[in-house]
Amino acid sequence: MKKLFLLVSLTIFSVAQMTAQQKQIFTKNNIAVNGYDVVAYFTDNKPLKGNDEHTVTWNDAKWLFATAEHALLFKTNPEKYAPQYGGYCAFGCSRGYKAKTEPDAWSIVNGKLYLNYNVEVRELWKKDIENYIKKADAAWESLKDKEPK
Repeated sequence: MKKLFLLVSLTIFSVAQMTAQQKQIFTKNNIAVNGYDVVAYFTDNKPLKGNDEHTVTWNDAKWLFATAEHALLFKTNPEKYAPQYGGYCAFGCSRGYKAKTEPDAWSIVNGKLYLNYNVEVRELWKKDIENYIKKADAAWESLKDKEPK
């Protein structure tokens, strides 16, 4: 009976850990950032849809890329290309909550990718980017394991 209890407890703990880690990355069906190629924002200066032929698993999420070269770039340095705040809305994080993002609502600031809920929110974000980044950076530690809105 004790062995069964221990086994069940370990299973529940493992599932809880996996769920908590996935909350840190904006995913749908375990695919990060709507399946968009995060490297393309830097190299092509636009969002490009990734595909299943070029994938990398990182931080318990599947990241899709448009090309094998982009997948390799990400694999060798994911922190350089991964969006801030796990791909959740940067403006939302600055206001204390996690929200989904749209691929066309993006900014690169000081070499880092930031995504927003939509292009209208990105326009608000652009009005005071430095201040919003400071607020989101400060809030992220307490937000990262919480459920998104």
